[in-house]
Amino acid sequence: MLFWTAFIGVVKIPQWTMSHVPSESWRALTDEELRGREIYIKNGCIYCHSQYVRPQDWGLGAQRIAQAGDYAGQLPPLLGSQRTGPDLSQEGGEHPDDWHVAHFENPRYTSPMSVMPEFSFHSDAEISDLIGYVQSLGAKDADFRVQRQETWGEQARAAYAAGPDESIEWLHANVPEVWRVMPNPYPPSEPALARGERIYQMYCVGCHGASGDGRGPAAEFLDPQPQNFASLRRNLVDDKYIGGILYYQIMNGVTGSAMPYFKTHLESAKIWDVSNYIAYNFIGKVDYQYSEDEIPVAYEGPEMPSPDDEEEAE
Repeated sequence: MLFWTAFIGVVKIPQWTMSHVPSESWRALTDEELRGREIYIKNGCIYCHSQYVRPQDWGLGAQRIAQAGDYAGQLPPLLGSQRTGPDLSQEGGEHPDDWHVAHFENPRYTSPMSVMPEFSFHSDAEISDLIGYVQSLGAKDADFRVQRQETWGEQARAAYAAGPDESIEWLHANVPEVWRVMPNPYPPSEPALARGERIYQMYCVGCHGASGDGRGPAAEFLDPQPQNFASLRRNLVDDKYIGGILYYQIMNGVTGSAMPYFKTHLESAKIWDVSNYIAYNFIGKVDYQYSEDEIPVAYEGPEMPSPDDEEEAE
């Protein structure tokens, strides 16, 4: 009697609730999304990715606590029990479709430290279905995020097609003024640059490339393509800052592009460190402001190219 009472309370009642009482965010899956769900199951994605958010979770997609009604009509519900990879219950719209194309081709392209296997053996149609399912995770909330990615993506692609200067102007115009005039509060010391390099290798090199030229292995799959940091050199003059701009865009990402936000991955100091690393090594301008009690040390960064050199490079 004790066993069957526990079984009914722990297994059957939650199963009945999850099957028949949809939440406000719930919607039915389309045929494409159902086909993608089958691919997701057959490839064992559930072994490494969960699909539920608990009150104590703070990671990617943790903006909404899971509800029983989120899984209505889904048999079996793909809750999962491991988080070798991130939770995916709210993955829909966290990234645009082209990011997922690169990710499934080779997860190291977008997440250099990933242990996820490649899915390049699937056909384009199967990958499209799989992306459709992943973009549905989060239901109506995910639909809003996907639409936001598509709307901003149109602007990002138009700015990129207009040329590098126009693209940079568009990117920086979407950074709040308080961040555009904010210098990096930390000096580009040797330890800070070493930490920044480590962060860059862990999260950025797949898209932006080892030399910051925007030609990482993921670039061929992305539209617009990743930022070439060297192109920022001619857009910065002495009275402009870059530290706050880099921090804001690393923290919040660039909606509509493959550039994700890192506010749930990196603490503030790590974002400042990788900002210094990018500014020092690829842009050739750091804007750290020494306080009155510090002894200023002359900054000797990478030599700035002349306009003639840039024309020859192009």
